[in-house]
Amino acid sequence: GEWLRSLIPTPAARPAVASVVEQVTQPFGHTLLLDTASSPIAAHHGNWLSVVLLAAWACGALIVTIRYRRGWWQVYAAKRAARPIDLASDVTVLVTSVSMEPGIFGIFWPVLLLPEGILDRLSAEQLRAVVAHEMCHLRRRDNLTFAVHMVVEALFWFYPAVWWIGTRLIDERERACDEAVMQAGGEAQTYAEGILNVCKYCVESPLPCVAGVTGADLKKRIKRIMTRQIGQTVSLSSKLLLAAVALSAFTLPFVVGWGQAQAAKVMLIHPQEGTKPAFEVATIKPSAGPTSRMQIMLSPAHFSATNMSVSDMIKFAYGVKSDEQLAGAPSWLKTEHFDIQAKASDAEIAAFDKLGFEEKMAVPRLLLQSLLEDRFQLKATVETRDLPVYALVVANGGIKMKEVKPDPLPPAGVTSPPGAHLTRIIRTGPNELTASAWPMPEFAEQLSHFPDVGNRPVVDETGLKGNYDFVLSDVAIMASRAGDAGGPEAQVPVISLFAALPEQLGLKLVPAKAPTEVLVIENIEQPSPN
Repeated sequence: GEWLRSLIPTPAARPAVASVVEQVTQPFGHTLLLDTASSPIAAHHGNWLSVVLLAAWACGALIVTIRYRRGWWQVYAAKRAARPIDLASDVTVLVTSVSMEPGIFGIFWPVLLLPEGILDRLSAEQLRAVVAHEMCHLRRRDNLTFAVHMVVEALFWFYPAVWWIGTRLIDERERACDEAVMQAGGEAQTYAEGILNVCKYCVESPLPCVAGVTGADLKKRIKRIMTRQIGQTVSLSSKLLLAAVALSAFTLPFVVGWGQAQAAKVMLIHPQEGTKPAFEVATIKPSAGPTSRMQIMLSPAHFSATNMSVSDMIKFAYGVKSDEQLAGAPSWLKTEHFDIQAKASDAEIAAFDKLGFEEKMAVPRLLLQSLLEDRFQLKATVETRDLPVYALVVANGGIKMKEVKPDPLPPAGVTSPPGAHLTRIIRTGPNELTASAWPMPEFAEQLSHFPDVGNRPVVDETGLKGNYDFVLSDVAIMASRAGDAGGPEAQVPVISLFAALPEQLGLKLVPAKAPTEVLVIENIEQPSPN
């Protein structure tokens, strides 16, 4: 059990062979596997990357906005210099000296802009067809549709699909207006000649939201017009299907995001189904009394506890961090204390030696789960509830810890060489923790058991992916029963954990609420006789 004892906070003066933990829930999170092979990413690197990406997005959005703004100003200047003419139309018709295609300009107060001299180049029938085309744009509110898309293009300029959609919008709006003109009785050859004459005389509008007459693929449009390819009317069922697809496309990202937000941030070790490791022999006796100190010694094959409450057993076995995560617990779980001696079989001990580090760390909990289910008849389920937590975040000014790369753990039975930088956190004084290559998720788990947090789970929100060396001192770590009774540890002056974290480590605790897994006890009984 040397690999496990190195991770257990113990007083420096206590013999290493004892490996006594004063509170069963202190040294363990739901997992102690550390990803020593992953590349640590410093917080300031992540911040710089965020700044660079934000700057790149802002530059792209500004360029697209300036481009559209310049086009809008050209059309607006042409409108201001234009003069009205008397032409049968649903909106005001203006003639401009600028050589731009006929088009509807404006969303709330639209006008039809015609280039000067176009009336001389189009026959009456051709002009009537072109104006009918523009009135179709007006009725369909195409300018508003594309104005919205221009905003989307400015915000999501980096996404190719947005620009592809913009091209498709222009194609479809011109197709729809061409079909409307043809269905209204327009003569195909006259209409096609009118579009070609406009193209010969005018340039395309500089702004996509000015719905003109020459947009999209001109060759394909002329071919459709001359062959009178009219789209089929969409049936009610097809409209409903399209509406459902559009609604799904809009709501799916929100549903996925909401589902991810509801995923529990504070996880338990779930009761396992089927066969799991179990002690071969276990002795459970009522303890001498609640005034004596609670002690445990454990390894993947042995478990020894003195004066341990059933509540503490359950918390350790299932990774429960606060009383609020334990629902349906009878009061005797805290008041009844037991002395336990348990040992796994030789066959299971041999099997444990072949397990990886992560699997070995889970073994003591699974063994205790089996003991609780067998001797205490424990039956429990897991639910997710929104509970108060503390979020561990980086304080203003950044972290004050040294990021390091941990040395690999030695094989089972092999002692680490002197000076090896192993991942561990130990109690180096009555009110001091010293961490070596320790990850932030596991440190948050440690903080969940500090007195100052009031038995509330602590969730890692630092975003720090590496391992760190640090010392947290002069804080109330876990006052022992001897200290509570006025022993030596109670005489050590302490400072608030909330003040020590920003000052010493560059971290802070922020009250929050988070989806939290809760162990719901459905049945538990006094332990069966030995």
